[in-house]
Amino acid sequence: MKRSKTSYRGGEALVLSSPQLELVVTASVGPRIISFRTKDSGAKNLFLEFPSDETRFHGYYLRGGHRLWHSPENIPRTYQPDDAPLAVKELPKGVALTQPVEAKTGLQKGMRIEFLGERTVQVTHTLTNRGLWAVETAPWALTMLRGAGYAVLPFHPKGDHAGGDLLPSYALIPWTYTDLSLPVWEMRRDYMGIDVAKADRAHKLGITGYPGWAAYWLDGFTFVKHAEAVAGARYPDMGCQFEVFTNGSMIELETLGELTQLEPGKSVNHVETWTILSGFPRPDSAEAFGALSRAVIAWLKKIE
Repeated sequence: MKRSKTSYRGGEALVLSSPQLELVVTASVGPRIISFRTKDSGAKNLFLEFPSDETRFHGYYLRGGHRLWHSPENIPRTYQPDDAPLAVKELPKGVALTQPVEAKTGLQKGMRIEFLGERTVQVTHTLTNRGLWAVETAPWALTMLRGAGYAVLPFHPKGDHAGGDLLPSYALIPWTYTDLSLPVWEMRRDYMGIDVAKADRAHKLGITGYPGWAAYWLDGFTFVKHAEAVAGARYPDMGCQFEVFTNGSMIELETLGELTQLEPGKSVNHVETWTILSGFPRPDSAEAFGALSRAVIAWLKKIE
């Protein structure tokens, strides 16, 4: 793993890289991962970046890239600004970033970014309660990606009614503004496809019983994020373990940690694992999704 300095919007940032992957993390604001790409010829940043003159959203600069929030979503609690410099600790295979305590919530966010191999990045998200009373919350890891691509949300393997599979294994949970009749949503046998270019308004959908991974294809490169779901645990938003948001210009892949009563002085972690796969076709058919799914499963076995 190599580490070097760069700048982001006039502030400090770090470039972390392996022979195959490169990411940029901010040090003056955040914690944020603002860029993630392969080193393949012609590869661009898969993450969305807002322009430097963006306006604040509920007092918060979205900036783009990957961030950590605390769920359930609430204004103003969720939208506390993350504009202050971070405490930065170099690690043998990455970096640990910690923001100052949020004055209005008493919560402190941290992000630990480490390479597990040439094509695998592990991101550990930490919420610590520095306040005086317990807070019911869950870590919420959100990745904003550029539009014009195609996302897939796998479903659990099909059961057998005759063989005794009589109970449900997951639920789809749409937000109030989501219209599942529109062509942005493609319901397939083994997965839900999300055609971002077909979204002309905001949509959001969650799933319980998350199978552990989701992916986004763009320009021949596929971003994959993985997070373990805790069996029997409580999750926010009617039990969502994974959520997807799109408005046509971008898409957000979001995993959630367990909903917990976080006591003063205590911390909770939520771990994601990322990769970028190259050369796969757009996964909008059973054959293409099957090829991608087999590659993801093989990657996950290597990192177990």
